[in-house]
Amino acid sequence: MAAVLTITLGPSVDTWTTTPRLVPEAKLRCTPPLHQPGGGGINVARVLHRLGTDVLALHVASGPTGTALAALLDHEQLPVLAVAGAGDTRRAWAVAETDTGREYRFVPPAPALPPSAIEAITAHVATVQPAPRYVVLSGSLPTDCETDFHARLAHSARSRGCIVALDGSGPALAAALESGVDVVKPSLHEMRELTGAQLDTLQERVAACRSLVASGRAGMVALTLGSQGAVLVTNEVALHAPALQVRAAGTVGAGDSFLAGLVHEMANGRGMHEALRTATAAGAATVLHNGTSLCDAGDVERLRPQVQVQSL
Repeated sequence: MAAVLTITLGPSVDTWTTTPRLVPEAKLRCTPPLHQPGGGGINVARVLHRLGTDVLALHVASGPTGTALAALLDHEQLPVLAVAGAGDTRRAWAVAETDTGREYRFVPPAPALPPSAIEAITAHVATVQPAPRYVVLSGSLPTDCETDFHARLAHSARSRGCIVALDGSGPALAAALESGVDVVKPSLHEMRELTGAQLDTLQERVAACRSLVASGRAGMVALTLGSQGAVLVTNEVALHAPALQVRAAGTVGAGDSFLAGLVHEMANGRGMHEALRTATAAGAATVLHNGTSLCDAGDVERLRPQVQVQSL
């Protein structure tokens, strides 16, 4: 069994292209599309694999798009375990305007999970031997999936001694936190939704993270702040890493890459400073690339020394 198991309930095939500008009702001429595997946990697994961490990407796939996803994952030589879903795996699109630099993302809902897929995923988490050291739950829940499914998976994994890292949103995020996780990686938008507070200052954001930890809902909070970097907070330590100033080709997958960098360092026994440094470098390295190309190990290693980690 791999050291890290990532679980993606709603993967996708992501298509990225460019056009001068999005204009209503016009026929928009685009550049040749770039097709890549997508979905939160799959993106985390792709980056972990590139960084050299032993990982298995458990995901749901079905239909013609599921077949296309399998081919893309095979091309990356990523170890995977696909569970049969229903309908057709979704496709997502990102369109960048070359005139403005703006990027638009179109993300349909994932198809509903059949009972057989829910049972297979639940059984794998509960019984696989040996249990993975880390379980990463990342991405949105599919249509009609019970809100507490991530919470139940987290509880099952933690009962076996796994360290659970969560990247979710909305009611599913809140439910999983009520069950308890070891690491949670919300964006600032997600943290504002979760707390109902505006969190305008760095001090308020760190206080919100500390509140999550003190309540027992998370052992560590990695709060990503976009252009303002990220903070990493536990019961004993609070760190801040300002964002690196790089020329961005796209933003898709930056948060997934951040989480992968964090888990990579922790799975290899390194401390919080190094984990935040690598996570920040991985997120910055990803925005250098179009679509969901994500980062490569060389860029992460090159950018790591530039990350300044500060204790708060």
